Amino acid sequence: MLRDKFLKIVVKAVNDLPDEFKELLENVDIVVEDWPSRDQLKQVGLRDRRELFGLYEGTPLTQRDQGYNLVLPDKITIFQKPIEAEYTTAEELRLEITRTVKHEIAHYFGIGEDAMDEIEEGYDT
Repeated sequence: MLRDKFLKIVVKAVNDLPDEFKELLENVDIVVEDWPSRDQLKQVGLRDRRELFGLYEGTPLTQRDQGYNLVLPDKITIFQKPIEAEYTTAEELRLEITRTVKHEIAHYFGIGEDAMDEIEEGYDT
């Protein structure tokens, strides 16, 4: 899939969020990269770069206090090549990109991996 088309799906996933969530997205960059770096894989305890579809790096909203200001933006990275390696049809790709964007944004809001696993069971984007 061309990067431009992939980016459009990412942007649509963010734009389709309910307004009450979009309004709270502050000081966070959402980017697309081909593959995760070794450091990013190490952060989450993975070795195989094909296993990481997205990554949230920053301080979740639930952990911020009065002293949280003048900081670099949090970062959500969506990794294009691992998603493309796992999913082949246009619809599968769209669904997984959308799911991954929502998953990483949930981490921004302070939802942990265990809670995300429970939420995503049977989840239909």
